[in-house]
Amino acid sequence: MKTISTEGFEKPVAISPGPEPTLRWIPIADLRIDSHYQGPITGLRRRDVQRIAQAFSWSCFTPVVVAPFEAGKFAIIDGQRRTTAAALIGLQSVPCQIVAADREQQALAFGTINRGIGSPSRMARHAAAVAASDAHAVGLADICVRAGVELLRYPVPLDRQAPGQTMAVGALIQCLRRYGENTLITALQCVTQTTNNQPGVLSARMIKALCAVLNGDQHLRDSGLALLEAFDAIDLIAVQNAATGKGDVSDVSAVERIAHQIRLELSRLFPRMGTQQSVVPMAPGAIGVTRRRSRTRADV
Repeated sequence: MKTISTEGFEKPVAISPGPEPTLRWIPIADLRIDSHYQGPITGLRRRDVQRIAQAFSWSCFTPVVVAPFEAGKFAIIDGQRRTTAAALIGLQSVPCQIVAADREQQALAFGTINRGIGSPSRMARHAAAVAASDAHAVGLADICVRAGVELLRYPVPLDRQAPGQTMAVGALIQCLRRYGENTLITALQCVTQTTNNQPGVLSARMIKALCAVLNGDQHLRDSGLALLEAFDAIDLIAVQNAATGKGDVSDVSAVERIAHQIRLELSRLFPRMGTQQSVVPMAPGAIGVTRRRSRTRADV
């Protein structure tokens, strides 16, 4: 056995750890989940609960991290799954580490603690970052609002999604960094402000393909209502299905297939000749704002 050694480490100049936490057994009935940054237990996380319950052992149970939020009640920052497993086997209370943290600090702690193997989905981490007022996350959330997109906080089956919803937070982050705000907003509006506004269209592949097409032709990107009218006539679901239904193709090749087909459709529907007469110029990234509502293919 060895003692703790700090040899070779550089001591921080200043730290701000906040008030010291306390340890206490708390009734499970007094614990709550903040749905603003934590989603329900679904998919593989349900398996985790079953696994923890099946092999429950106090030697493997770390204290649940909680913060008080109202008289006698505590918000779980970390430990939703193991607390659920404890309830499943009939326990009435669990050991908790109580920290003093407001809602923003709770969300920040949730994201920090769960940044690693077995962590929540990227969607949940993004929601936590928004709740923690992270500038990048808040900026992306604002872009989604402006584009009429709802970024889901946890996985939702396709048949239960609504038009305009997406789980592709990773693709959104990547496209924002690579192509910029104007291209991303316009690409999203080519779905949400056209007849293509249907569940499943805003996949990671489609978002990447739309951004690639518009970034490659910024005159087209900034062409306003004419671009929306062109996308009204393009069935993006059919394009996506055709591109991803040709065997086991990689994500990159599927994106390229989708982008290629969209370019072909646009060249047919939005020819270079005469575009000056048909285009209604608008600010980049702001197309579709004059439309009263999004249309679906059932409207046409």
